[in-house]
Amino acid sequence: MLVTQTINSKAARQNWRDLLDAAHKGTGDTVIERNGRPIAAVIPYADFLALQEELDELRAARRGQAAYAAWQRDPSLGRPWAEIKAEMIRDGLLDA
Repeated sequence: MLVTQTINSKAARQNWRDLLDAAHKGTGDTVIERNGRPIAAVIPYADFLALQEELDELRAARRGQAAYAAWQRDPSLGRPWAEIKAEMIRDGLLDA
């Protein structure tokens, strides 16, 4: 059974080699906390590769949410679709 441990950043620095060994062997994931709040996770690289596409989508969604929130605060930040579309076509991101 895979064990997930949670440690503070000081302990992570002191036990970094052991954390990497556990991730490499696939024997455990580690959540690293700073000031009692989770800030990072150490997982096997193969798991990271398997999750890469989902991570990209999650991060893109967060950027979209942040842009929408910024627009809600200041609608003048918005741009016309025609301008964005022309830019995307120019940059090869959208077919004409």
